Amino acid sequence: MPAAEPRTGYGLVLVRHGRFRRLARGVAVDADPAVGYLMAPDEDERFAHPAGGDVCTWVGVAPDVWHVMAGDSRAGPAVYVDARLDLTHRRLLAAAAAGDIGYGVAEELLGALAQALRRAPPGGAARDRALVAAAREALAADHPAAAGLLPLAALLGVSPYRLSRAFPRETGVPLTRYRNRIRVGRALDRLAAGERNLAVLAADLGFADQAHLCRTMRAHLGHPPSEVRRLLEPAG
Repeated sequence: MPAAEPRTGYGLVLVRHGRFRRLARGVAVDADPAVGYLMAPDEDERFAHPAGGDVCTWVGVAPDVWHVMAGDSRAGPAVYVDARLDLTHRRLLAAAAAGDIGYGVAEELLGALAQALRRAPPGGAARDRALVAAAREALAADHPAAAGLLPLAALLGVSPYRLSRAFPRETGVPLTRYRNRIRVGRALDRLAAGERNLAVLAADLGFADQAHLCRTMRAHLGHPPSEVRRLLEPAG
């Protein structure tokens, strides 16, 4: 990894595109659109980019607001970025590009950030981190074995029991929910790009049918695809 980069201030880093590894205070975080990381003052950070470039958003928070949000949390630096926070992040970037960040989106971001801080896991053992990182990489790459717990565990050379226990300890969510979160993120990409055919979208992303896609998106986002499409439309 390159030389350390000193950091000041509190904040959360959200990844819009790409994957990379961040090392601070001896703890590594593999960051991608589904996992961001927390920053605290006076941390020396190092980064590695084995998958190429990335695009990130740093959400800075004043110290007094941060302490109200985080409380006495002993969470580790990794933060699971659920689909609602992902959607809010996309809307914030669209509003910033249009030069019109309204109170509504800012309030949504603060609420989502507070929830992310509260649920950030403390982090597991080093062997769990390595195992979960490999599982996440297979999911991000859409490896055929990532379609289910049993083939994914076989690919990683561990028991399904160990993988199913390690994953929520490290990320804060079960493996199945994380996999659906990845698929919902891909659905958001397609909808933002103008996809209109939900049946095709469902088939391309591995859902059983259009109804399954709609149920999953509503469960993760609180909105059906038609409303999500509207929320992702550029401000006019």
